[in-house]
Amino acid sequence: MDDRSVVILGYDAISPLGIDLKSQWQGALAGQSGIGPLTRFPLPEDFPVTIAGQVPDIDDPAIESKKYPFLSARHQAAWSSPVFKYSMLTVARALEQSRIEITPDIAPRVAVTYSSAIGGVDAVLRADRRLREKKRLPHPYANPNACINMVGGKIAIQTGAQGPITTTISACATGLTSIIIGAMFLARGRADVAICGAVDFALVEPIVAGFYTMNGVYIPKKGRENEPPETTSRPFSMDRRGFVIAEGAGAIILASKTFAQSHDLPYIFELAGWGMTTDAHHFVAPHLPTVKRCVNDAIQDAGIAPADIDAVNAHAASTKVGDKVEYDALRAVFGKNEELPPVTANKSLIGHAMGASSAIETIFALQGMRENMLPPTINYTPDPEIAINCVSEGKRVVNQEFILKNSFGFGGCNACAVFKNIS
Repeated sequence: MDDRSVVILGYDAISPLGIDLKSQWQGALAGQSGIGPLTRFPLPEDFPVTIAGQVPDIDDPAIESKKYPFLSARHQAAWSSPVFKYSMLTVARALEQSRIEITPDIAPRVAVTYSSAIGGVDAVLRADRRLREKKRLPHPYANPNACINMVGGKIAIQTGAQGPITTTISACATGLTSIIIGAMFLARGRADVAICGAVDFALVEPIVAGFYTMNGVYIPKKGRENEPPETTSRPFSMDRRGFVIAEGAGAIILASKTFAQSHDLPYIFELAGWGMTTDAHHFVAPHLPTVKRCVNDAIQDAGIAPADIDAVNAHAASTKVGDKVEYDALRAVFGKNEELPPVTANKSLIGHAMGASSAIETIFALQGMRENMLPPTINYTPDPEIAINCVSEGKRVVNQEFILKNSFGFGGCNACAVFKNIS
C-alpha cells in the first residue's frame, strides 16, 4: 500500500543570526540576538524605526558562484531583489542535504510551494524612484522582480521541478502554510516531493514606516529611547513593545514516505498533523476562538492528545494583544498553567521576518527535536497575565517526540502544525 505520510528530507535557513545554519543554531542556543541598527537604507532625519534584524550579505567569494549560478553578478543584475538569491540558496542547500537529484523522470512529481508574503516590493520602489527622480522607464526586470509568485517560478527553473506550483501568501503564516499546502499535494498523490518555505526582505522605507504608523513595530517607552537593539524583541514579556522587523529565508523539502523509502533517502521527521483557520474577525487583531481551534485541530489531526506535545514553538511576535491571545489559546487547549509544555519564542532572537518567520522557526524547531534542545526566549520579564514556561533561563534539554508550531498572520490567517521525531 502506498504510504502518503509526509516526511522531511532536508532544510536550510538564513536569518539575522547568520548564513550558515549550524552557526545560527549555535547562536540561538547561546541566546545570541541578531537584532541591531537598521542600515538597509539611509535613514531620513527623524525616521521612527532605527533597529532591525538584518541578514548578512552573501556576495562573498567563499560562496562559489560557479556552484550557485544565481549568485553571479550577471544574474543579480537582472534579479536584483534579495528575495531571489536568498531563497534560491536555501533551496539549493536543502536539496543537497536531502540527497535528492531532480532528474527528468521525477521532475513532473516535484511540487513547489516556496512563497513570500511581501515579495520584491523593493523593485517597485526602485522603479518608482527611477521614474520620478531620473525620468527613466523601469528596468525590464522590474515587474518580474516584483511578482510574488516569481519566487516559486525561479525556484522551479533552478531545480527543474515540473509538478504543481502555487504561492501560499498568508502574511506571517506564509512559511508554515507553504509546508501544509506542500503536504496536501503529497497526501493527494499529486506529487512525491515538495519544495516548501518562504523568503521576505521587508526592510524598505514605506513598509517599515507603515508598520510604525499602525503601532505594530517596537516603539520604545518614553525615556528609554536608547535601549540596546538586542533587548527590544520581548515575546511574552511584561514590557513587550511590538515586533522588530527582520528578514530571512527558509527551505523545507518534503516527500511522501513511500518515495523516501524507495529512493533510500534518510529522514527522521514527519509532519504528523496540521490545522488552518481564518479569524473572520479583524484585519490584524487575533481572535481567540479560531486561534484555539487551529491549535486543537493540528493536535487532533496528528492523532495525539495535548499532553503528548513536548514543546511549542510559538508565533509570539512581541505584541501586547497577540502574545496574550496565543497564551490564552494554549491554556485553553492544554489546561492549567502547570500542564503547558515548555514554549520557545525564536523572534526574541531573530525578530519578525514576516512570511519567512514561520519557515525559519520551523527549521529551528526541527533542529531542537534533532538535538533534544530548546533555545532560550531572551529579554523575558514575567507578565502576571501570561504564566508561561518560556525557557528564559537559557537553553534547555528536553526530549521531544512531538512539537507544536504556531503561526498567525494579518487578515486572520492561522496555521499550526505538529511534527514528530521518528528517529
